[in-house]
Amino acid sequence: MTIGGAERSGARPRIEGGVNPTAGDSLGQTPLMADSRHPLEPREVVAAGLAESLDVRVVSMSRLGGGDVAISFRCELADGRTVFAKTHADPPPEFFDTEARGLRWLRDAGAIPVPEVLTVGERLLALAWIEEGRGRAGDSASEVEFGRSLARLHGAGAPSFGREDRRTTGSRRLPNEPTDTWADFYADNRLRPLARLARDSSALSASDVGRLERVADRLVELGGAAADEPAARLHGDLWAGNRLIDVDGRSWIIDPAAHGGHREFDLAMMRLFGGFGEDAHRAYDDEFALADGWQARVPLHQLAPLVVHAIKFGGGYAGGVSRALDALGV
Repeated sequence: MTIGGAERSGARPRIEGGVNPTAGDSLGQTPLMADSRHPLEPREVVAAGLAESLDVRVVSMSRLGGGDVAISFRCELADGRTVFAKTHADPPPEFFDTEARGLRWLRDAGAIPVPEVLTVGERLLALAWIEEGRGRAGDSASEVEFGRSLARLHGAGAPSFGREDRRTTGSRRLPNEPTDTWADFYADNRLRPLARLARDSSALSASDVGRLERVADRLVELGGAAADEPAARLHGDLWAGNRLIDVDGRSWIIDPAAHGGHREFDLAMMRLFGGFGEDAHRAYDDEFALADGWQARVPLHQLAPLVVHAIKFGGGYAGGVSRALDALGV
């Protein structure tokens, strides 16, 4: 699930036997040696890339379950470190670098635990391993701290809506052109491109495509009291699978589609698929109160992920788009 950032490797990876990955240390670049006549296998790409960039041998490697885009591994290194690494047989341009930049930008805010990249290259992204706790999701203390931390992340702000590097990212290659206002960003970088994709793929009815375009024309009105808020520093794909709770109960955010956007977007995404307790939402509002009428704007911010899912998967997501449009009165 990705909206406007680096394509994720699928549902949160789960190693055969039980532990989950993320996190790490310093950013570097990894040039991988490969002969196009004899392409490296995924395990070879990871082992060679880690050996070259980290100057350490991989002593064991376990394939992680889950994921339909990247191929992920848990790697034990000769220096005693455990590393999460993923590769891709034919990545789009700047695929892993875009994700690495997003992780670094979110981490720079100092608001919430975010994986720090160990190394990144054309076909490799490596992060240090984090042990995931069991049974901690939904714990009130964890939810409260997550809500407060997310509010601080959003409050760190962004230089503009969109991305300064103008990276077009995600499986739909949605633009992230910088804009001065949320209405311009959401209309021109999300709703209108998605309307075109939905029309071309027949993912939505002609009527709903037209309604989606009308929403894009009325964002200042539909955005209400929050339409003029400054750009927030967003995760950008904040569903429950992109939050990890470690053995100490700390929440980490992973696999971002990071950009400058409206903070209600992350919060609406959290409500779209569930998995976040109401304590997190209350703690967020205590830390960084939302503008009046935010409840009525939830369908507005859920439109983009719903249309992406309708294009990619069809099924009931088209109905979800119709219901969101109905709720907005268009």
